[in-house]
Amino acid sequence: MKSPLLSLPGAVPAEGRDEGVAAHYGDLFREQRTLADGAGFVDLSHRGVVTVSGEERLSWLHLLLTQHVSELPPGQATEALILSAHGHIEHALYLVDDGETVWAHVEPGTQDALIAYLESMKFFYKVEIADRTEEFAVVHLPAGSIAAAPGGVVVRETPYGRDLFLPRADLQAFAADPGNGPPIGVLALEALRVEAHRPRLGFETDHRTIPHELGWLDSAVHLQKGCYRGQETVARVHNLGKPPRRLVFLHLDGSEVHLPVPGTPVRKAEDGAEGRQLGFVTTSARHHELGPIALALVKRNVPVDAPLLAGETAASQEVVVEP
Repeated sequence: MKSPLLSLPGAVPAEGRDEGVAAHYGDLFREQRTLADGAGFVDLSHRGVVTVSGEERLSWLHLLLTQHVSELPPGQATEALILSAHGHIEHALYLVDDGETVWAHVEPGTQDALIAYLESMKFFYKVEIADRTEEFAVVHLPAGSIAAAPGGVVVRETPYGRDLFLPRADLQAFAADPGNGPPIGVLALEALRVEAHRPRLGFETDHRTIPHELGWLDSAVHLQKGCYRGQETVARVHNLGKPPRRLVFLHLDGSEVHLPVPGTPVRKAEDGAEGRQLGFVTTSARHHELGPIALALVKRNVPVDAPLLAGETAASQEVVVEP
């Protein structure tokens, strides 16, 4: 969905999976610093919004999700995954329950497939599933923001900030309120996400990604519950401690003009650009303090201190997921 905020002065449209909102409003590094300082807001109105209501919503979702949600208190944010039968990640949900309804925002364009799966698992449970994307827009306020959420708006609060499920009709009025700070593009939020080593569905994942490879066991998987699809794989790999790949954070050579694009091969620096591929870049960004940075998926047995090449760009790695 195309955001009305693209009409704001300086707005440059995002491309790819974030199409429909602004990449930036004219000054990427200033926007990053503003966001890091706890000011401004990010228009995420292109994300899907799905709700689940009904008296059995939490107990039913508990059977489907990797997270323990059967006793989720109202207002407490969490995140969860839906896996395939083989344990591969299919959906990532960012949840909060308001006491009557579970609200979730998901990656742009994934809500239809998610709802189709949820409907197929409904059976005789007393739940109602709805696509609310056309009615509600997600707006992100960074941690430390003093902006007030409008009355009646569902808020999902995390250590990284607050996600507002704002009525879409109120989006322009929200942006016009000077108390909410300046608008910030998604590229600034992405740079801070990469800095925080946080994975994103469709960016750090492919058709065979399992939660262990990305560090999602810490935030989106409850290891003491079962019953969900793919749980056997989660338990087996956790007990063996050997996921096939691991997420790494890369400090890239700042002398390069171009960032390595997603999918760029990662190799050992000592083997050169023609060496054996050991992984690939998933997301790259220019950070206001760290310079060019990236996340990448590499084989588990790549030495943690090995200098790497992302395409032809020299890179040093920081461990995100232990090998």
